[in-house]
Amino acid sequence: MAITEAAIQVQSALLEHGLETPMVPCGLSSEERKSKIEEHMKAILSLMSLDLRDDSLADTPRRIAKMYVDEIFSGLDYQNFPKITVIDNKMGVDEMVRVQDISLTSTCEHHLVTIDGMATVAYLPRKKIIGLSKINRIVRFFSQRPQVQERLTQQILVALQTLLETKDVAVKIDAVHYCVKARGVMDSTSSTTTTALGGIFKSNPATRAEFLQKSR
Repeated sequence: MAITEAAIQVQSALLEHGLETPMVPCGLSSEERKSKIEEHMKAILSLMSLDLRDDSLADTPRRIAKMYVDEIFSGLDYQNFPKITVIDNKMGVDEMVRVQDISLTSTCEHHLVTIDGMATVAYLPRKKIIGLSKINRIVRFFSQRPQVQERLTQQILVALQTLLETKDVAVKIDAVHYCVKARGVMDSTSSTTTTALGGIFKSNPATRAEFLQKSR
């Protein structure tokens, strides 16, 4: 499956801004990667004293390998970047477009445990408008990587700025980090909020306030 022009543009923009997830070329097919991950997971689980001969555990290394490549880390492969529908703003829409309560599940890159949250995304239409479901799909694509929340927020911003050909984009994420909730300090009630504001959302206090107020 080929990488689309939209995916190439977004990746180039992230590299230019220093916001791309740290990656190196692998050169293996998805099936080859799954096979190697499965073998490594067998070794890890065995080192944890788990008996992989048990029928409940026997397929766990294979399931983890498939989950990593096809699901929770599929956003590392730009071949999986969503097909984007961007059209000319022929209707002359000039008011804020906002999509809120976008559910996201990501993975903390420091401990490989869950980040669970909600995103709100808004933009001021200029030359282009985007299909609303595509915003959700972009959030999901960048969530399906090992992440830090600050970078995730900025990646969604820059991707939409690139596709919409405008700086007037805003992103807000509220999330619970299970590296805080389930280990370490084990704080079960705290959450983290990050924002990324571009163009008029950054320069105009009234527009910024409207976005932040309505996204609560």
